[in-house]
Amino acid sequence: MHKHHSSHRTINGKNFVILPIIFCVLILGICTAVVYPSTYGLIAVSNLFFSGTGETKSSKYENIFVPVAEEEDVYDPDKPQTPRTVPISSIQYPVYGDLFGELIIEDCQIQDNMFFGDGDVQLNNGVGVYSGSFIPGYGRTILVAGHNNTYFNGLKYAKAGQKVKLRTSYGNYTYEITDVQVKLSTDKTAYDLLAEKENLIMYTCYPFDELGLTPYRCFVYAKFVSGPVIDKNS
Repeated sequence: MHKHHSSHRTINGKNFVILPIIFCVLILGICTAVVYPSTYGLIAVSNLFFSGTGETKSSKYENIFVPVAEEEDVYDPDKPQTPRTVPISSIQYPVYGDLFGELIIEDCQIQDNMFFGDGDVQLNNGVGVYSGSFIPGYGRTILVAGHNNTYFNGLKYAKAGQKVKLRTSYGNYTYEITDVQVKLSTDKTAYDLLAEKENLIMYTCYPFDELGLTPYRCFVYAKFVSGPVIDKNS
């Protein structure tokens, strides 16, 4: 009888320790399940909000951009010139994800890395040329995306007549802004990827300081002014 009574007290003692631990674990699990989704959302929004610092978010890309001297392909409105030709065989055509140039709009305080592709890595580190469009000098549509509250926030200052510079390893290009329009993101008339003349279209979410995706996009249209022409038959 004495031994049995002692064993009963030992079991009660273990229960006194184990049951509170199990209870705490269950409560912690329930709290995590309830609180984590909202916490994760806050973290994501915070990262998006603070992504305007311009700091590199990832190094998972190839940099093939070697700037060409500014003296080459300089736009001079008083001296119209025939664009020089660049054999396509002489350039390193970017593949998806490559950093291959720089986009500059001085009037909008924009100077961004330019990538080929518009995935998360590219748009977290600069602006991205949609891979279904074309590169500068190819003679077709160049469709460039950027986040509204970071790299393309300056597009809110865009006006007709302002110059846009695209710098690449094979030449420097100048475009002139012709129009700025706000359209629904589903509006397929906002761009023409089949156009047979060189044109630049930059776009971002609208309003400019809104966090997250919005149903509207601000499109900035620009015409080709100067820069080398890629000879696709060479």
